[in-house]
This record gives sequence, structure tokens and C-alpha cells, in this order.
Amino acid sequence: QVQLVESGGGLVQAGESLRLSCAASGRTLRNFRMGWFRQAPGKEREYVAAINWSTSDTYYANSVKGRFTISRDNAKNTMYLEMNSLKPDDTAVYYCAAGLIYLIRIEDPNTYNYWGQGTQVTVSS
Repeated sequence: QVQLVESGGGLVQAGESLRLSCAASGRTLRNFRMGWFRQAPGKEREYVAAINWSTSDTYYANSVKGRFTISRDNAKNTMYLEMNSLKPDDTAVYYCAAGLIYLIRIEDPNTYNYWGQGTQVTVSS
């Protein structure tokens, strides 16, 4: 089992930055892929970014490429999402997720086994 706890959400103005954290516990993440998803009211959960824990290979949705950066700190068992140049359209609850790398389809939330509780990000115009 893997437990995931997100933090770092908040209210910011358009153009500002936030950094989200996802602390993992329960087992080694060596064979895991981890991702960030978001869900706005009335919309489906949307893929944002993903990272292979062992290699640090990263993947991004087109909507955030160039503005968001996903990373991980192996010593702290923590994943991050640095969000710059935030837009009102980025407003959503952000979730971190994890699963064994060979079972994950990067953009498909249904293939991730473990989820955090979510953290709200609100971007005002």
C-alpha cells in the first residue's frame, strides 16, 4: 500500500506561482510512476503531469507544458509540482496519484492505484 498526502494549494492571482507537494509513505517507489491530475467543478479528472520515480523521466499535458514542472525528491519520498504563470483555467482540485510503472497509462486516471485526498488551487483573474 502507498499513502499519498498533498499540500501546497491555495488562492493566487493570475500570473503567480504555487508549488504542490505529494508526500508518499508505505513502500518503496522504485518501480512506480507518479502523476498529478486535476478536476474542476463539473469536469472530468484531467491529466497534468507524470514522472517515473526511478529515472525521473517526466511527461506533461500540452495545457501545462512550459509552465509546470514535475519533480521528485527520493530522500524525502516526495513529489512536487511547480506551477508558474498560473491562469484562471488552472483552478481545480489537484490530486497526486501513483501506480506500478508497467500498469500505468500515463494520461488515464483509471490505471493509477493510489490517490491522495486532493488540494484546492484557485487562480483569480
